[in-house]
Amino acid sequence: MKQHFIRVITVLAVAACTTGAKAQEKDLLDLVDDGKTPNTIVTNAFKSIRIINGHSMEFLAPGTMDFRILHRFGQMNQGTKNLFGLDQASMRLGLDFGITRKLQLGVGRSTFKKELDGYIKYAPIRQSTGDHAFPMTIALVGGATINTLPFADPTRTNYFSSRVAYYVQTIIGRKFSDRISLQLTPTMVHQNLVPLASQPNDVFAVGFGGRIKASQRIAFTWDYFYNINGLEKGVTYNPLSVGVDIETGGHVFQLHFSNAAGMNERAFITETTNTWEKVDLRFGFNLSRIFQLKKAKSS
Repeated sequence: MKQHFIRVITVLAVAACTTGAKAQEKDLLDLVDDGKTPNTIVTNAFKSIRIINGHSMEFLAPGTMDFRILHRFGQMNQGTKNLFGLDQASMRLGLDFGITRKLQLGVGRSTFKKELDGYIKYAPIRQSTGDHAFPMTIALVGGATINTLPFADPTRTNYFSSRVAYYVQTIIGRKFSDRISLQLTPTMVHQNLVPLASQPNDVFAVGFGGRIKASQRIAFTWDYFYNINGLEKGVTYNPLSVGVDIETGGHVFQLHFSNAAGMNERAFITETTNTWEKVDLRFGFNLSRIFQLKKAKSS
């Protein structure tokens, strides 16, 4: 009995030194093994930090960088005169960085409107398993784009702020099983300057995305954004993309079809001018390569 008492006192003393003020908030029973399962973050809901166009609920591991090439050819319904779109192309180059398990940021450059873009993504809650599990991931994304094309009318007074647009979104996603993941993405895009007075500066949209795993290395993916208030009838359309993810070691290679030319949130939500109804589509591919910049901490 005396040995047991000494052992308990020793445990309490060590805990007080290592946890400081937090030790006062802990139940003393937590300092001994009570058989509870520790929480584990659910990963691989998607094989990439983007589904196709939009952000996914997935995060990069801390200390890693994702070098990403998004490549989309021209309109397929133009026939042989542009080789079904293969004679034309637009692309985006991106660098994304994993800061912590819940924090990520990235920058990119698109040929569409020569735009620069950047974003930060943070998940206050991530889907987890264990005794205090949470059934879904909730992530917040904030980003901005800068149009670097020359102003259409250089003779008038032009402002740098006219080049800038912003977006904010919430990602609500869940990995239901090893095969199926789904997410919902309410989004708001604000453009400081719009081409026409009839167009809103603030555009609201809701994104839907998912993944169905077909095998260990192949999955089918899609994302769709329903534009609530920003469509011009017969001019702009809701962006829909469908694709196939192929994992090859350190690469994730994706083949897809989309009616969107732009590859950042401002572009594909507010300026998609092609439609699936007329098979006005573009074939493309996304290539992702992960680099370890900082040595992972050993557990």
